[in-house]
Amino acid sequence: MTVSPDKIRVLHIITRLIVGGAQEATILTAAMLDKTAWDVHILSGPQTGSEGSLIEHTRDLGIPLTLEPALVREINPLRDAVALARLVRFIRRGGYQVVHTHSSKAGILGRLAARLAGVKVIVHTVHGWAHHDYQRPLVRWIYITLEKLVLPFTSRLTTDSVLNIDKGIRDGIGARENYVDTPIRCGIELDRFGHPQVPPHEMRRQLGLPQDALVVGTVTRLSPQKSPLDLVEAFAHIHQQYPAAWFVIVGDGPLRGQVEHALQERQLADKVVLTGLRRDVPELLATLDVFVLTSLWEGLPRVLPQAMATGLPIVCTRADGTVEAIDDGVNGFLVEPSQPAALAAKVVILLQDAGLRKRMGEQGRLRAPEFGAEHMVQRLAQLYRELLVEQSE
Repeated sequence: MTVSPDKIRVLHIITRLIVGGAQEATILTAAMLDKTAWDVHILSGPQTGSEGSLIEHTRDLGIPLTLEPALVREINPLRDAVALARLVRFIRRGGYQVVHTHSSKAGILGRLAARLAGVKVIVHTVHGWAHHDYQRPLVRWIYITLEKLVLPFTSRLTTDSVLNIDKGIRDGIGARENYVDTPIRCGIELDRFGHPQVPPHEMRRQLGLPQDALVVGTVTRLSPQKSPLDLVEAFAHIHQQYPAAWFVIVGDGPLRGQVEHALQERQLADKVVLTGLRRDVPELLATLDVFVLTSLWEGLPRVLPQAMATGLPIVCTRADGTVEAIDDGVNGFLVEPSQPAALAAKVVILLQDAGLRKRMGEQGRLRAPEFGAEHMVQRLAQLYRELLVEQSE
């Protein structure tokens, strides 16, 4: 492995390169850091899944990528020990000055490996904590305990929402000085959203949507965290109150079969377009009139600023960092998790009021620039430099 003497070498470690906000933010960071100053690599486990893979996308961008076969999502003491040893060797050989970890498993093993390899600057980003109120108490305790164990090896924790700082401190994971004091948002490519490369009328034609219909939709993983069955239930309530509405679900995941079955049971299959995995999310968002999200827990999902930049009013659950993107009653509505009827009622208000849709969409568009990828990358570069200076003193 060739080590550049005049660039700062940074390694991002993540458990899986699936389609998701943490992964997309990591890839954007690696792609956008100034290549004259930074030599950035990504190391990931090899697993993907029904959510879709970003491995080839990462390689297509020219980002140096290493897949570590022993780094898997499931807890496996033997493989985890092998992964730790291999990570230590990889980090030492690479001469990395900064190691930045993402996701729970990679965050634990990656920080420990970086410390054992002698790295001085170790950053971990909390893209939503691994522990949450929907877990068994023992599982939750294990995640919290592991985070406490590797905290002494962590130069700084970053989060994408203030609420995740507060949650970490409340659960005993460090004090405020362990965290970057203001969130570093997982940025989006602002120039891609709100500027579709395919006109909305053409995209609607491709999806089989009526040109004059009002369309409610989401971009999400079909996984328990996102509660897609609540989404189907909300669609059913909306359909009862506003039969002319159509629906779009962009994404895939382990609950897809259950979602399809629920759509059939609720006799909605003919009114819902389930696109599966797509890379043309900006164009798909531009076909919608209202954006919805039914998550049970979150960091701060990147899809919200993407919808905001598109100019869409949003109805979503009050789940951790969502409240930092949605100003209730201004650029959208917030409802409690697991309340599909309440979410549907807010959507119907928007469907019935074109002026409100436009005003909320414009308010979201005005706020979107604070979630730009450029801002995210600038703040991370500044953080890396500050920590390197601290360690050299």
